Amino acid sequence: QVQLVESGGGLVQAGGSLSLSCAASGRTFSSRAMGWFRQAPGKEREFVAAITWRGGSTYYADSVKGRVTISSDNAKNTVYLRINSLKPEDTAVYYCAAGDSCSGYGCYITSRYDYWGQGTQVTVSS
Repeated sequence: QVQLVESGGGLVQAGGSLSLSCAASGRTFSSRAMGWFRQAPGKEREFVAAITWRGGSTYYADSVKGRVTISSDNAKNTVYLRINSLKPEDTAVYYCAAGDSCSGYGCYITSRYDYWGQGTQVTVSS
């Protein structure tokens, strides 16, 4: 089993920045990928970013590319998501997820991820 706990959400003004953390525990992650997804009210859960533990390859949704950075600290089993230039449309519950190693658009697929955190709310005010 894998447990994922997100933190760092909150209320931020448009144009500001926010860093989210996802602490993982349980099975080792040497061959897994970690992803961040988000879900706004009334919308489907969408991919934001992913990173592979072993090679550190990163993938980003086009909608956030250039504003978002995903990183990891393997020693701490923690993945981070930094969002800059926040927009009201970034308002959503952000979820951390763990799955088998992936590459490219394969990392975008929700069903590839086996474990999910409880989510953390990010609200961007205009």
